[in-house]
Parts: sequence; structure tokens; C-alpha cells
Amino acid sequence: MSTIAASQSFTRTHAKYLASKVIADLYQCARLYGRPSADRVPDYEAELVELLVGGYVDEYEFGFKKDGKRVVSWRYAVTAGGDLVGGSTDDSAGGVYARAKVAGADYFNFLSYSQKWSGLASFDRERIEGTLPFSRYTGTLPADGNGYWVQDRTYSSSGISVARRTFRPA
Repeated sequence: MSTIAASQSFTRTHAKYLASKVIADLYQCARLYGRPSADRVPDYEAELVELLVGGYVDEYEFGFKKDGKRVVSWRYAVTAGGDLVGGSTDDSAGGVYARAKVAGADYFNFLSYSQKWSGLASFDRERIEGTLPFSRYTGTLPADGNGYWVQDRTYSSSGISVARRTFRPA
């Protein structure tokens, strides 16, 4: 897990900007693969903005799984300092892999919390969770299926970077 030590210059505006990149990818996924439903996406965005602005996100992943294994997936790792591969690059959103066969696969959306989140008192976590549009439950990410990971985009704003890796079918 990485720790986000956001500078005081990282604002809600920056969090919205970074979330918009991830959400654009999510909308493209919905358009290409039919899930998640487009009316659910604003809830994912509201959650991601709130958690990014507080520095509470370590990784965010969505995609499709079948028999407990990834078919296609997009994983976003959040770090401070812009020290990811690609440095302070700010790529355009999109370019979501479009040729996966997801018939019979289940959609998933998974968020890993940062150490900063873990350091909050339980009542503070509950207060923040109460402001979010839905509740998350403990789960396990699927294993890698027949495919491979590719680092393909990096989004950044005010010293915070979000690096996207795509699990593509072989």
C-alpha cells in the first residue's frame, strides 16, 4: 500500500479532475461492455472524489471476472509526488481495451483504502462512509485469468498521480 501525503495545494478541484479521468474510462467501459449501467456511474464518481480529496484511496479497480478470474480489468494506483512510471505525465482518459469477450462474466468494482484511511478512528470512517452514495463490503479481487497487465496511462494533478494498468486477455 502506498501512503498519500497530499500537499495543502491538493484540493477538491484536483480530486474531481483525477476522478473525472477514471470515470471517463468507466463510462467508456459501460458503453463498450454494457456494464456498469450509466446511471450508476455518478455514484462511483461521487465516492471517488470524496475519498481522493481525503487521501483515502490506495487502488481502484473495475472490470469483468469469470470463474473468479479477471477477463478484462482496469486498475488505478494512487500515489503522491508524481513518482510513478511516466513521472508527472497527465494522459488523456480513454483508450479502454475494447475487444474482450465478457459474455457470462460478472462486473466488479473494488476499492483499496490507503493507510491514512486505516489510521482514522472508526467513528471518523463511519462519518465519511455516511456521506457516500453507497456502502462497500469486504471482498477479494479476482485472480488473473488468461492475459497480461499493461501500464497504459497516468493521470496527475497537483502532485498526486493515478497510474492505470489494464489487464488484457491473451
